[in-house]
Amino acid sequence: MPDNPPDNPKERGAALLSVLLLVAVMAVIAAIMLDRLHLATRLAGNGQAMTQARLYATSAETLAMARIKAMVESSQERTVDRGGLLGREFPLPMARGTVMARVDDAGNCFNLNSLVEADAQGVFKLRVVGLNQLRALMAGLGISPGEAAIASDAIADWIDSDGVPAPNGAEDETYQGNTVPYRTAGRLIGDVSEIRSVRGMTPQFYERMRPWLCALPAAELSPINVNTLRPDQALLLSMLAPGTVPLERARALLAARPALGWANGADALRGIAGGEDGGVPTGQLQVRSRWFLLTQTVTVDSAVVEEQALIDVGNNPPRVAFRSWGDRLSR
Repeated sequence: MPDNPPDNPKERGAALLSVLLLVAVMAVIAAIMLDRLHLATRLAGNGQAMTQARLYATSAETLAMARIKAMVESSQERTVDRGGLLGREFPLPMARGTVMARVDDAGNCFNLNSLVEADAQGVFKLRVVGLNQLRALMAGLGISPGEAAIASDAIADWIDSDGVPAPNGAEDETYQGNTVPYRTAGRLIGDVSEIRSVRGMTPQFYERMRPWLCALPAAELSPINVNTLRPDQALLLSMLAPGTVPLERARALLAARPALGWANGADALRGIAGGEDGGVPTGQLQVRSRWFLLTQTVTVDSAVVEEQALIDVGNNPPRVAFRSWGDRLSR
């Protein structure tokens, strides 16, 4: 028998096939590993960018609170936007991105929580004045009286402590009959988006009303500051007493506002309804502001973060009372 028998061609083919199969498997494994490494790298980069964006947002809050505090403290008697801080966007360039910020007087809106008032035991009951003001606002936005009655009563029922529905409202039994049952809150509204769940609030109505609404953390009438109210917000002034402060008169009143603002609400309303208060509830029309809303969009690399922060200057130093994240459609 020879020392080196000749190679078997079939064995050589099988060995080559095994090597090629092994190479193919290794190539697939390598491709998967590279893809996962690439994904992990991108996720890590996005996570870092999101973290950096939130840090920038916190920095912008601090800067905004400092500017708001300076504006408020420039006059102890009244809040007047002499520097043009309110109602406009301003950029804040950062090392890795940008911040577009806007500050508004957060009291110049309809406070949904003004639909109720708390008694001595802390029980929330309907406040008729607030209900009438909401209906006046809805009428000014072109919502019919019947639809406004259903939605406004349902929002009030959502907040109040009792389980008895208003004439056009809805309590737990209405919502528990839905495909996905739920209950009313029975507490103050924390975010305006909550009213999407109430009876009669259609997406169209919500979209129309959202710019005019807020949810301040107090069951008090909307603290409208006549010194920071913009002419395009005249409907908020008219809703306080629509019978005696018509919309056109409210626009004219804001257009004639003194450069340094009015000293008090009575001065602003002088000339309306024979020099009386025009039916505006006592103390509701104010000349100083406590609540401000910071809206900002932070961009870092490919990450975009949108935030709204409710700032309370009633404390010293000012503080963020409420914060929400998400784009406009989620609010």
